[in-house]
Amino acid sequence: MRRGRADAGQHGFTLLELLAALAIAAVIIAASSALVHNVALRFEQGTRTVSGGERLILAVERLAADIGSARFVLQKSDDPSGKSPPPLAFVGDPARLVFVGPGGVAANQSGEEAVSLTIEQDEAVTRLVRRRAPWFGPRTRFEELTFTDPVTLLEGNFLISFAFGQFTPNGTLVWADAWKGQPSLPHFVRLNLRDRATGANLLPGTEFVIRADASGGCAQGDPAACAAGPATASNQRTPHD
Repeated sequence: MRRGRADAGQHGFTLLELLAALAIAAVIIAASSALVHNVALRFEQGTRTVSGGERLILAVERLAADIGSARFVLQKSDDPSGKSPPPLAFVGDPARLVFVGPGGVAANQSGEEAVSLTIEQDEAVTRLVRRRAPWFGPRTRFEELTFTDPVTLLEGNFLISFAFGQFTPNGTLVWADAWKGQPSLPHFVRLNLRDRATGANLLPGTEFVIRADASGGCAQGDPAACAAGPATASNQRTPHD
């Protein structure tokens, strides 16, 4: 009987062995927890990167659709003599772009609405916001409209601006910082998007083509609805300036 008890005690764990086993298990658990945390953190960072890239792609697609479909729409001229050509319903500067496009819910009976793309700054966060408003025809002025339904297309620590390009009669592409009161639409709208911290160009070569060359009135043989002659944009510069 005594020898059996002694043999049983020899095959069990001593207190020292038990403590050592618990210590090893604790190290393994801690290492596993750290590994899982790092994997989860990297996965979350990767997911945010993919999500940010997807948002950027969606924003570019939305801008391409909006800007590319800008309509050739004339406004009533302020010149009482009628000698000056009526200006187009298209206003652009580095921080804002307003034009008439094919309408959605807010469209008028002609299927058109005014679209506003504005760059708004909130401390270190820059936003590119799209809004829209009903368009009531050539007598309407953008200043009279109330733009609603804001949609944030881009948001982050960015430097964002617009530029406007057009080919001259000799085929040279020139860029303007502003486009207002012109008798024709620009051929291109460039979106400048840079990282505020590094200055890196996040969208190199992103230029949206405006496909409209003339109004529906021109197509229907209405000379009064057409504007002739090339635009003379202010603050012109070549792409290398």
